Amino acid sequence: MIKDILVTLPTGEAPSFAMDYAAAVAKAFDAHITGVAFAQDLVSVGALFDGAAAVVLDHYRREVEAAAEAAKVRFEKAWQREGLSAESMVLNAGAVNLPELLARTARRFDLTILPQADPEGDGSDEVMIEAALLGSGRPIVIVPHFQQGAVKFDQILVCWDGSHNAARAIADAMPFLTRAKQVEVVTVATGGKADDGMPGLYIAHHLSRHGVIVEPRNIVAHGQDVSLRIRSHAAQQSADLIVMGGYGHSRLREFVLGGATRDILESTVVPTLMSH
Repeated sequence: MIKDILVTLPTGEAPSFAMDYAAAVAKAFDAHITGVAFAQDLVSVGALFDGAAAVVLDHYRREVEAAAEAAKVRFEKAWQREGLSAESMVLNAGAVNLPELLARTARRFDLTILPQADPEGDGSDEVMIEAALLGSGRPIVIVPHFQQGAVKFDQILVCWDGSHNAARAIADAMPFLTRAKQVEVVTVATGGKADDGMPGLYIAHHLSRHGVIVEPRNIVAHGQDVSLRIRSHAAQQSADLIVMGGYGHSRLREFVLGGATRDILESTVVPTLMSH
């Protein structure tokens, strides 16, 4: 069941597409939603500089905190307008500790919803996403920049390769899958032709026992990267949601995603649920 959702709040002039998506998910599942804005704490950094530099850093810190508080206020107005059960908070940490703080916070929720990373950003968005995916032990949904129209969960594409990450993603996505009108379990054949054995057949049988309307399908990569083939197929099928395992590993204060996972996160135009 999805009853407790975390969403990161945009600061400044950033669009609120992830926040809007989270509100729709909260409505669909009658869930509580918590919006979190992060403020980078520069006090310890300022102490290393002389007085003039410390004043500049302190001014910047105040601006960051003000932007986080403004994001919190915008969220509060939005959830009151929508009649949602919600709350908001501002969390402070140093730049190095922010990803770890997000991961720890996300562990207390059923689902974390984040915006797709800004392709022209400084890379901090990607680090936060990696931390939530690889460090929280909970599923995340990445909402693309150009999320348009009503949020639906009618057509869902499940990526299946038999791995434990894919199995975890399916289990975490079950509340969405049981609501869908059609679920397609997709396996990608990287050779020249489709696999006659239908490798997704058994997991499709499992889903059908949960009442999911499901169809297994084996598609051919035709020389494309697996991630590109998945994105292309999702667009052809007008998928509302992609479900897949997130691949990578974590080390102390460092998160590293696999290539296909990173490609999907950076390039998807369909909301994508990932678990690790």
